[in-house]
Amino acid sequence: MSADSAESVIRFRGVARRYEMGDQVVNALDGVDLDIRRNEYVAIIGASGSGKSTMMNIIGCLDRPTEGEYQLEGHDVGAMNENELARVRNREIGFVFQSFNLLPRANALKNVMQPLVFRGIKLDDRKQKARQSLERVGLGDRVDHLPNQLSGGQRQRVAIARALVGEPAILLADEPTGNLDSRTTVEIMRLFDALHSAGQTIIMVTHEADIAAHCERVIRLEDGRVAEDHRNNTRRRALAEGADG
Repeated sequence: MSADSAESVIRFRGVARRYEMGDQVVNALDGVDLDIRRNEYVAIIGASGSGKSTMMNIIGCLDRPTEGEYQLEGHDVGAMNENELARVRNREIGFVFQSFNLLPRANALKNVMQPLVFRGIKLDDRKQKARQSLERVGLGDRVDHLPNQLSGGQRQRVAIARALVGEPAILLADEPTGNLDSRTTVEIMRLFDALHSAGQTIIMVTHEADIAAHCERVIRLEDGRVAEDHRNNTRRRALAEGADG
């Protein structure tokens, strides 16, 4: 699948990532071409070792390609220095992790405020933005709770609020329901669906077919290459039926 570069928030051209392990070279990604447009809802799936974690790390500017070109919002990531990469991670990408990665001694409000500290935003403004983000995920009444006072689903909502507080171009979620029970998984996926409907670009790395089924586009990796890239017609029909109803 291709898209015009002006419409692509993410653009890979010949992206490869190789690791040396002793006398062996592992091709974690092997010449990937990919375009993801603004407001797409994308699942990246594949078996263990397929390259999906490596792709997530490169998209999130946590790693660099060995070769090839990665453009984010039209900017060449390969030409950025470490300070510029840190700025991109803070401003352009919101991260949601399987393990939540919350500060255990900070309440929900302070956890959500954390990404704004490095932007030079005044304390009162940080608090206001964090409260608004928590309200957006349905936790406006939990701002003073510590992580250990919240359920797993609530902790993931705090993590999502933290990812959203800086109004990122991309919400990047790595197995976001992996530590949740089935009922809570449904609630969190409804939240992701609502965020996408509101205009958020979402890229979700998952090995679960039922999670990928929420996404409008599914990219399957195999041996570091794109083995399949298709639109999720089941979801499109469900959305259309919902609109009709």
